[in-house]
Amino acid sequence: MINSSRYTNLPFILTRTMSTTSKVPLSALPLPPRTHILPLNLTPDPRTPSPAAFRQYQKDTPSYQRRARLLSPEAHFSYVAPCPIEFPYRAKPEEGEEATDQQAFIERWLAEREALHEKPAEGGTSRRLKKYYPAEGKRDQPLVLIGLSETGLRDYLPRLHVGDAFETLGTPTLSDAFGDEPERPAASVEDIAIRQELIDILSGHASLMDVEDPETPWAPWSLRYSGHQFGTWAGQLGDGRAISVLATPHPDDPELVYELQLKGAGRTPFSRSADGLAVVRSSIREFLCGEAMHALGIPTTRSLSLISLPATSVERERVESACVMTRIAPSFLRLGSFEALNPPANMYFFGGGQQEGNMEALRKLGEWVGKRVLRLDGIDNGEAWGKKLVLDVARRNAKMVAGWQAYGFMHGVINTDNVSVLGLTIDYGPYAFMDVFDKYHICNHTDDGGRYAYHAQPSMIMYALRSLLTSLAPLISAEAEKDGRAVVAGWAEGIPKEKIDEWRQKGVDLVKEDMEILVQQTCADEYSRIMHKRLGLRRIDDDDESKLARPLLELMSDHKLDFHSTFRRLAYFKPSMNYDSNKASLEDYISGLLTLTPEVDRLDRERATTELTSWLQTYAQRIESERAEWEDSSMDEEREKAMRSANPRFVLRQWVLEEVIKAVERDMDSGKRILRKVLQMACNPFDAWGAEDTQDVTALDKETLEERRFCGMGDTTMLGFQCSCSS
Repeated sequence: MINSSRYTNLPFILTRTMSTTSKVPLSALPLPPRTHILPLNLTPDPRTPSPAAFRQYQKDTPSYQRRARLLSPEAHFSYVAPCPIEFPYRAKPEEGEEATDQQAFIERWLAEREALHEKPAEGGTSRRLKKYYPAEGKRDQPLVLIGLSETGLRDYLPRLHVGDAFETLGTPTLSDAFGDEPERPAASVEDIAIRQELIDILSGHASLMDVEDPETPWAPWSLRYSGHQFGTWAGQLGDGRAISVLATPHPDDPELVYELQLKGAGRTPFSRSADGLAVVRSSIREFLCGEAMHALGIPTTRSLSLISLPATSVERERVESACVMTRIAPSFLRLGSFEALNPPANMYFFGGGQQEGNMEALRKLGEWVGKRVLRLDGIDNGEAWGKKLVLDVARRNAKMVAGWQAYGFMHGVINTDNVSVLGLTIDYGPYAFMDVFDKYHICNHTDDGGRYAYHAQPSMIMYALRSLLTSLAPLISAEAEKDGRAVVAGWAEGIPKEKIDEWRQKGVDLVKEDMEILVQQTCADEYSRIMHKRLGLRRIDDDDESKLARPLLELMSDHKLDFHSTFRRLAYFKPSMNYDSNKASLEDYISGLLTLTPEVDRLDRERATTELTSWLQTYAQRIESERAEWEDSSMDEEREKAMRSANPRFVLRQWVLEEVIKAVERDMDSGKRILRKVLQMACNPFDAWGAEDTQDVTALDKETLEERRFCGMGDTTMLGFQCSCSS
């Protein structure tokens, strides 16, 4: 057991002192009612119309679920089971085995690696899914748990029992300050078994299924969607390496269902020519950032686990080892899920990557999203929902991108298939947090034209939302003709193409202006709200943007100041520094600000001092104008406290990510302890890591000094570092 009293500087450690009496293993988490299970309410690939039919394919022709193919136009998803093995498959007969029928041999080879053999579950007595494993010896490989999110468990899966999983991850540390790991009591047989079940399932080694239950039959699935990539229609895309393996209601709100999705769990029908795998590098990046974004208050998918498959090789820019990440969200549906069902008019993807649309499938998906995902009012009463859905998705995504801009986050690939209907940040690839402020910064080195540069992100979200509107426009127009009643099954049967095209244009005309105004206003309001928090202001004045926020960003840009460190340092500014009697304090304060640039030698110190002094005078007057809204005697202290809770001390910078990745790749045992500590820092970014207020560093221990280093700008050669889409 971890004794948290030893580590007073670690703000969040989940210990085994928590009661586990109400906790259950992964396979025993309750399933949602049938009405809340996506595969039982949307349309599967007609070749595998049910979990039972899919199960038979697994046994007889398992290659079917691993082949890239276009799904029928009415399909929303395909059943597919995890199978994270190297691709192209290295299928060859074993010694003494004949393979005269090549196709039969391939099917047999794959079937041996499919999870087809039932094993009893561990612990608990509640209704559970069955666990299936590959044939013995056919997919045996090391499975190493290297990350588990305390905050993800706490918020989404509070009933999940993880056995002794946290103990196996070791004490969180950035250094060897703690020395050897403390000796722990031996784990119970039950705890070990529960932890192993967790690893088996979340690595994709085992599958959860139940094809016999008449009410809620269960099998894993991957979503079909299409999308615009870098502004070009790309046809069918889909979950090429993501598989949803479980959905469970939150114990505090049975209507709120969370999906567990494995990323990097092997090929699906949407993998095209790819391997369906992920690597340690990209998995660590997403695992850490999902929780970091949540801690900053930005809507996001969440992280649960990271499991390394060190014996499975993956070819990227170099040969790396495989890793499976588990992420959680109420839904992983995207705007591209709608685009697949009503593609843009007169747009065809070369190579036949897109089938015709299906208006009935569009209606079915929209009703499901409106009722079960967005939980819109009125759908059960037959009220029109098309316009409501578009505006709700628009509002959510506008708030999300405002959070991105306010905290200097850059997504890197805002394709329409990477935009969530829930307005969650999803699919972390070549992302970055701003270092030296540059509104034109491009974090994705494959984005030659700067389409997804920092300053362009709100426009790109608007582009994605217009694509959603175009897809739903015929339905919105048809509902308008029904005096606000929802369309019903078969609503577009027999309607000529000319009428559909007319509906499309009318639907866009009905909603576009309202949607664009809503997005612009919501984004502006949310951005303003966050920036006022970052500046420690309680009141919103009309000219705050023009007099304070924008000039501050321009100063950062002109003098190459670090974005986050500058905001954090503003927490310690006091209006009294502008008084003649405090000139020395102001000079010292500005000198401190001017250290927040990697280009100190090239800094025009005189000009920077003059311009910062002028801005700070305006800022001081604005702060003083709110004095009546604070307790006068404690305004400086309370303002500092409020600003420290809005401006992160720790930022998940590129150099930090690279250092963590290298540590894990170099030595998994020590690396996972570093990963765990960085996760804690990312989950508590506003804490005073590294004894922030201590000036005398000689009194700090090695761990605290490392915390302080991890809160800095790091190696200047990593500032503005760009990643690729494979990151």
